Order: sequence, then C-alpha cells, then structure tokens
Amino acid sequence: MDKITRLVAAPEAAGIDPLRPWPAQGIIGSGIRPGTNLTAKSIPEAAKAEHLTEALRQAGALGSGSVCDVDVESLIEKLRSHTFRVRLGYEGPAANSPTSVVLKMGHLDSSGRPSYANRRELAFYRDVAPALPERLVPRCFATAEVTETSPWHLLLEDLTASHFIATEHPLPPTFLQCQSIVQAWGQLHATLWDDPRLGVLLGCPASEIWARHLLLSRDRFARFVDRFGEVMPAERRGLYERLLDSTPSLLARYDTGQNLTLIHGDAHWWNCFVPHDSQREQVRLIDWEDWTVGTGTTDLAYMIAMLWFPDRRRSTEQPLLTCYHDTLLAHGVTDYNRQQLNDDYRWSVLLLMLRPIWQATHNLPARVWWPNLERNMLAVEDLDCRELLG
Repeated sequence: MDKITRLVAAPEAAGIDPLRPWPAQGIIGSGIRPGTNLTAKSIPEAAKAEHLTEALRQAGALGSGSVCDVDVESLIEKLRSHTFRVRLGYEGPAANSPTSVVLKMGHLDSSGRPSYANRRELAFYRDVAPALPERLVPRCFATAEVTETSPWHLLLEDLTASHFIATEHPLPPTFLQCQSIVQAWGQLHATLWDDPRLGVLLGCPASEIWARHLLLSRDRFARFVDRFGEVMPAERRGLYERLLDSTPSLLARYDTGQNLTLIHGDAHWWNCFVPHDSQREQVRLIDWEDWTVGTGTTDLAYMIAMLWFPDRRRSTEQPLLTCYHDTLLAHGVTDYNRQQLNDDYRWSVLLLMLRPIWQATHNLPARVWWPNLERNMLAVEDLDCRELLG
C-alpha cells in the first residue's frame, strides 16, 4: 500500500474548511527574533542534539556521525506555531548532512497542553510529499504528532541559503517570479490531477467538503451583515445570496470527480520560496496546514484575484493563466482545455467572495478582510462572474 493510499483522514477531516479564514502566518501577527539566545533548558526537546541525531539518521540524512552542537539562530512566532532555525555541528562523519534545519512546532497553552494538533500538515509531509517531484516542497526529516503534554513538530529542510521570499507583503513579485511560482503550482497540481487516491486524502468526496463549507457560509454571511451591514449594500448582498443559492451548480462541478487535484488552500505569494539560482533550484511551496481537494484554479484565484489590485491583475492575469495551463499540459494533464480553465477560474473567484466573510467573522483585523473583499469583488465584475449564476 503506497503512502498516499494509507493516509487516514484526521478525525476533524469532515469538518475541515477548504477556505480556512486564517491570515497568512508569518505576515500578520508574527514576531521575528534573529539571533535568539536560548538557554539549554529553554531549547525544546525536538531541537536537542540527541533527538536531531536520531531524526536525521532515520531520514537517511546522517550516517555514523552525531549532532554535537545546536545553535538556535532565529525564532519566528506565529499564531498557531513557532519556528526555529537551528544551526548544527557534528562529531564524526557527516559530509552530506544538513548544516542547519528548520523546526516548526505547536504551542502549549497556559495549562501546559497543546493548543492545536496540525494533523493536516503533518499528514501532508508524512504521506503526500514523498509522492511529489523532488525539490517542489521542502524535504521533511521527521514528523511528530501531538500528545497530551507535548506539541506536534516538523523537522524540515532549511532553504535560507538557497531561496528567498520574493517581496515584502503586500507587494507582488516580478512577472518572471510570478511565472516561476505559477509553474510550480502547475507541476504540483498536475502530479495529483484526477488521481484516484484523492478521495482517500480527506476521507470523503470533495463535494462533501465544499457542501459543508457553503452550508456554514450562510450563517457566516448573516453574522457579517449584522455586524458590517454598511459595507454590504443591497445589490452586493443580493449577489452573495445568489451565490449561496447556487450550491447545487457549484457542487455539480465537484460531483463530476474530473479535473480535480490537491490544492494548498492558503496559496499566497509569500508561501512560495523563490530560488537565488533558477538554474540549480526551483520554487518551493511551503505551509501545508490547509490543503484539500478541489480545482487548481482555487489556488490561482487566491493569489491573483483576491490579492492584486486591478491594474496589476488585468495586465498579468491571462498570461499567468496561460502559463499555468501550458505547465499542466507539459506535465501530462489531458482533456482540460483553456476554456475549461477560464470557467473554473471564474467559479473560483466567485467562491473567494466568501473568504473575507469568514475572515471578518473570525475577528481578523479589517486590514486583512476589507482589502480582500474589495479586490475580489472588482475581479468578479471584470470577469463577468455574475453570468455564471444565471
């Protein structure tokens, strides 16, 4: 039995929100403390030399040598996790072993218990990533599930020396960088395109996941209107109601089971690491806490329609969609023409109308959801997405 097929959906799988409203971690609500000087007592168990030696050895990244030196070079604190960059020193043979690693791990609450299980990202790196092409996501050396007293953690390849985040949020990358990022998404989506194992990934059909999301969105929308009614005039409110009433049409797309793939769910430009040397490396895609199954255009619409202002979007949207489609074809996708891609993209833009609603009703700051709502609504108008609702 292969690694994807043996994936057992997490207990909360049926309730996973395919458009989870969390903000981009590391961009909002994060503190970066380079050169963090932690004492031996404060270094987490997973970052200690004995644990790292065992983890790297089991991953085939360390031979007979041992980790003897651990230096925490930086700590990034996020909403649901914190990430250590750890410099390693070795004793004995370790010529091809990593000189540094990234340890991403969960928080403990005030009572000393884990506050978040992160089963989805752990499952991705444990069971899905090994089936993907090399150098498309960071290499994972070890995963550890949450226990009653210890947080989950991931031990990942450190890409600091070879890659960088293209721009400071919210500025868009250059067009060439955007092309390389879109090509990476195309390669990843193509790898699991219409894969018969997709139904196993979530433990239920994609249509069930999206049906639940649309059902819950009705309540979210009502709460949003009660609280922020002034930004939801009658005409716009009517469009949202038409969208929510179109659930059968939306779900019919997923019920076909065709032209579906694994999607990231939080595919903003700053979850992509761009290589310093594109001849030696390629874009790496990170932060897999919200992956689900759907149309690949969901990730594209998130990056382009919801995050870009009109001038930038209008000048680059169609060229990037063409680049994505060409990548799909180059990696073996068939029977999916450019018109089908456009139709899926427009439906994805409509669905992303709901993202800012969830963000606002999860009490994210207005600086997050308000620009997302307005930019996405402009894309709805430009692409004549209303026409899809009949």
